[in-house]
Amino acid sequence: MSEFKYACPVCGQHILCDSSQSGTTMECPTCFQKITAPQAPETDDPKFIIAGTQVGERPIPTAEADSGAATAPEKPFPVAVFVFAVLLCAAVAAAFVFRGKIFKSTSGQTNQTATASDEKRTATPVPPGPVVAERPANDTNWTLNLDTMTIPDSPAVGYIHGKVLIPQRMVLNADGLTIRTADNPPEAGITIYLREKRNENLFGKSVVIKINATNAPMVNLRWKDAQGQPMTESVKGGYALRIEFGQPAGGQLPGKIYLCTPDDEKSYVAGTFTAEVH
Repeated sequence: MSEFKYACPVCGQHILCDSSQSGTTMECPTCFQKITAPQAPETDDPKFIIAGTQVGERPIPTAEADSGAATAPEKPFPVAVFVFAVLLCAAVAAAFVFRGKIFKSTSGQTNQTATASDEKRTATPVPPGPVVAERPANDTNWTLNLDTMTIPDSPAVGYIHGKVLIPQRMVLNADGLTIRTADNPPEAGITIYLREKRNENLFGKSVVIKINATNAPMVNLRWKDAQGQPMTESVKGGYALRIEFGQPAGGQLPGKIYLCTPDDEKSYVAGTFTAEVH
């Protein structure tokens, strides 16, 4: 088995892949699109980068359409259908002639019911959607001083530009560690580009980045604004980070994280996590 890199067809992100993973579906750590990994290139030139294929929708099956292509044998026109159509037309004509008497007695009740329904809809408007937990005013979890903080033993939570982050997807791959919500684009999430050549280099180790560190790994923040539009911000320094990785078991890697970024919204995430190892 040998490793090679290929490019995301959506955002151009280079993704490290093993030849045994060719043809499998992977997720881009930057744009989170589903990608089919290509076959390994025949050349070993590192400058030769091939692109993966974005996973699309399945084509609509045509078996059903084909099965109906044969011409059905003609059948004689049924007389009963003709008689039923004549009777139906007569009933509609009678209803039209006597419509005033039929609907006069119920028009007042119908108008009253419609008015009451309109008043009810005006009094109880439909809620705009799920309520997102607001950040408490006394939230003291954000600090850029790693010497005074302790990572909580509870599951990781936080806020990214004011949006609550309750992690549902946690992945460690060749690019780094991603923690985000399950929707795509995520409601809130982070990616820390650790860029280790092998994930094994992080097992049982700790990563500590203080605000004055040089050449700190880039941190990508993701969230949705008030209109639901996806937003991103790349933080290249000035943040505080501590990650404590455990030992993997069954493709899962436990760990603890504390991250605070210097944006105006004081974004952070802190607590325990269990990441998929890709």
